[in-house]
Amino acid sequence: MPVALNSLVVVAKRFAIPAGAAASVLLGLTFLLGRGTAQAASNGATPLDDSSVSSLVALDNAVEAVAARVTPAVVSVSVTSRVSADDTADGGPGVSPGQLPPGLQQFFFGSGPQGQWQNMQPQPQIEHGIGSGIIITPDGYILTNNHVVKGATQIRVTLHDRRVFPAKLVGVDKLNDLAVIKINANNLTCIAWGDSSRLRPGQTVLAFGSPFGYFQFSVTRGIVSALDRPNPYSDDPRKPGDYIQTDAAINPGNSGGPLVDAHGKLVGINTFIITNSGSFAGAGFAIPSQIAKASADSIIKTGTVRHGYLGISMNDVTPDNAGFFNLPDATGAIISQVTPDSPASRAGLKSGDVLRELNGKKIINGSALQVAVTQIAPGNTIDLGILRNGKTENIKVTVGQYHSPNEVADNSSQGSQNRGRLGLAVSNITPDMRAQLKIPGGINGAAIQDVRPASPADEAGLAPGDVILEVDRKPVENADSFVSAIRTIPADKNILLLVWSKGGTSYRVVHPDQGAQNGM
Repeated sequence: MPVALNSLVVVAKRFAIPAGAAASVLLGLTFLLGRGTAQAASNGATPLDDSSVSSLVALDNAVEAVAARVTPAVVSVSVTSRVSADDTADGGPGVSPGQLPPGLQQFFFGSGPQGQWQNMQPQPQIEHGIGSGIIITPDGYILTNNHVVKGATQIRVTLHDRRVFPAKLVGVDKLNDLAVIKINANNLTCIAWGDSSRLRPGQTVLAFGSPFGYFQFSVTRGIVSALDRPNPYSDDPRKPGDYIQTDAAINPGNSGGPLVDAHGKLVGINTFIITNSGSFAGAGFAIPSQIAKASADSIIKTGTVRHGYLGISMNDVTPDNAGFFNLPDATGAIISQVTPDSPASRAGLKSGDVLRELNGKKIINGSALQVAVTQIAPGNTIDLGILRNGKTENIKVTVGQYHSPNEVADNSSQGSQNRGRLGLAVSNITPDMRAQLKIPGGINGAAIQDVRPASPADEAGLAPGDVILEVDRKPVENADSFVSAIRTIPADKNILLLVWSKGGTSYRVVHPDQGAQNGM
């Protein structure tokens, strides 16, 4: 029996009374309780005065003031769209639900009154959806998500005063899942831009929108839970992250709505949630205003957005891998791959270079560099401070223009179970394997055939179909050279691998299983 329940039993026994005296005691208790109840009813509970709850009253007043200022600039976006089997209009930035990691579901503008996903039909179909948006200029420019208006044949906007306007699509930024639409109206209430780079975890934020398509112009309050969250989508690793995480409640239909700070300034555009149920579970994500404003300004001015591009794949510098590159601290980004005939390649950047500065400013991690580069207009020259083999260098790079990749490699090869301190089995790359996995001709090394579950290789994110290119910064020519390299490394040492996977390369640190003596 639980301890708490035992204590209740003890108290009950201590106050036991003889059976014959029960009636009189109960009558007395009834009389006393009755008097207390009557007295409480006549007097009532005394409300707390303002001085006792001044902090709460001040907080309420502040939140009410922000909500009253922002709500007139919030709009509901109703969309009629034509969706084909290949479209992902209810998904986020070009992503279908099947591409997302386990437990991650995009929150989308509600398709119809129940907010149901409607993209399960294989044939083209018409969908009706509701999302949110925010007025950013008095003459009717509105910012929302690209996935809200994707495939739209008709867009209608409902203002806070219930007026309804047809809207036209001005332009989209597919890379960042943003879109600008326009209504023919003037003297509208618009929102002021905030500076998302000044946000800190713990700050109060408010989220606005039309959750589930029913509850237009709703507001929720929360805090900034975290900053610089990475891009969770699997369709293109070159898409920048830098998302704001918040616990302000966000649900289907809030897509494209504003996230504002305590001053009522726009600091983010609500875009997706992580949830197991499809509804809010405490983790919402917004595109920072520093990204959204640059995209919106470009779309309004030119109708499009041109993103900067270097042509590299990167890993963040971490305490785990910093020692392999002789770095003084765990900041920066490690180049794991340089695309042939790219701006980075033409400038002389190499795999293994560590990017430390951009135009004299410190690079914190790869995500920060991605965000900075994508906002630089193609054709501009930037100065990158790098560390190459322990030596500091400065390299000037002329930024190119970003284009989406056309294909992603498949990793479907199978193998047998294995044991060993890494927990993987490798083979040489055969012509059939190269064709099946779409391994480029310039990629050579040891192909992973099998990875043991819960092994060091599995924990490092290695998978069948990946190709190991380097071991501790030294090239791998084939399976035999990989095995030989691993066997020369002491059992208690971590191993740095350069791995080609799904069309890109990255560095992985593997912590070997010291209890296993033989094999990989």
